[in-house]
Amino acid sequence: MKTQIKRIGIAALFFFVFAGVADGFAQDESYFTISGTVRDKSSKKKLEYVNISVPGSNISSITNEDGVFVLKIKHSVPAKEVEFSRIGYFSTRIPVDGNDLSDQTFYLDPNEKQLKQVVVESWKDPSDLVREALGRVALNYSNKPTLSTGFYRETVQKGKKFINISEAIIHIYKSSYRENANADRVQIFKGRSLLTTKVSDTLAVKLLGGPSLSIYADIVKNPEILLDEESLSYFSFKMKDSEFLDERQQYVVAFTPVVDLPYPLFYGTLFIDKETLAFTRAEFYLDMKDRNKATAAILRKKPTGLRFKPDEVFFAVSYKQRDEKTYLNYIRNEVKFRCDWQRKLFATNYTVLSEMVVTESQEELVNNIPRKESFSKNESLSDKVMNFYDDNFWGAYNIIEPTESLETAVNKLKKEHQ
Repeated sequence: MKTQIKRIGIAALFFFVFAGVADGFAQDESYFTISGTVRDKSSKKKLEYVNISVPGSNISSITNEDGVFVLKIKHSVPAKEVEFSRIGYFSTRIPVDGNDLSDQTFYLDPNEKQLKQVVVESWKDPSDLVREALGRVALNYSNKPTLSTGFYRETVQKGKKFINISEAIIHIYKSSYRENANADRVQIFKGRSLLTTKVSDTLAVKLLGGPSLSIYADIVKNPEILLDEESLSYFSFKMKDSEFLDERQQYVVAFTPVVDLPYPLFYGTLFIDKETLAFTRAEFYLDMKDRNKATAAILRKKPTGLRFKPDEVFFAVSYKQRDEKTYLNYIRNEVKFRCDWQRKLFATNYTVLSEMVVTESQEELVNNIPRKESFSKNESLSDKVMNFYDDNFWGAYNIIEPTESLETAVNKLKKEHQ
């Protein structure tokens, strides 16, 4: 396992500065909109991370933490239905006719069925299941170059206060899953940012290479960051109760480190499609047993005299099946830590959150993004994009809707800049 690969989602301490403007490009504005909230039909609980897509197309989005979404569909797309799917629930479809459908409530039924015991026992050693799934990556994932459009957002909170909000439409080039990720690149297509202007908040955290998570946190394309054939012996595996996604049964495998290495490993849960053995989702945390190792893994730079104490590093990576292949769909990364200065009694809590959803993709007439136009993992998004005020900034692009708390924070930060 490569130590440098383990440093994805690296937090680095800097002073915020205002940077140049990122150019936006025109997009077809002829579209209709489906919007609303997705809830559990039994409990009426709002459901986060529900995938919303148009069957037969590559258009998709996802609900936010409040269960809210907005899906924009071009009139040129022959859309007849919109599908809602989530781990542990029956998928559901609603008809669409090219007209707006706004502020609706949609319900998903919990899928409480379990795999038959004989199915679970067919993999007596769950590490063999993971090994077999790794061996089928070339069959289950695209063997063609793919160019995707995605929405990326990162936020920095000091305590409960947002001090940075940056967003971007990105282009993601991925080579065949039979190849490594060396040629994969990300380009910022359009973006915006809001930063606090208060002097007391100027010391903050930036996520270096944040938009590049769509490359480096793709655990299937880059198994070195989590699990690869060479490192399977570093972990203990345990089969858990099965789940369902898109009406498809999923093996659920928990893994924990069993060795002590110079760098920290992850622990978490893998979801593997029963029929194809494709990885469909992974949720994993950085092991915090040795805080010095964890700090070395996630901290790149800090001011002299500042003490950094990591609390949690979490990733969620999900994939969606389309046309008998499985594609990257969503990534979430959350880093929580405390900072304090020497001779001060109290530490300040920080949370850096980044998430990316693929909203469109194509495999025809695909060209790689020129290196000089690509986003470097050593760059920070907030230094690359402009301040924002226009509520119609994204136009026809699909985005992750802001939560209620984020909308409130945006309005407060806008007032500071006006």
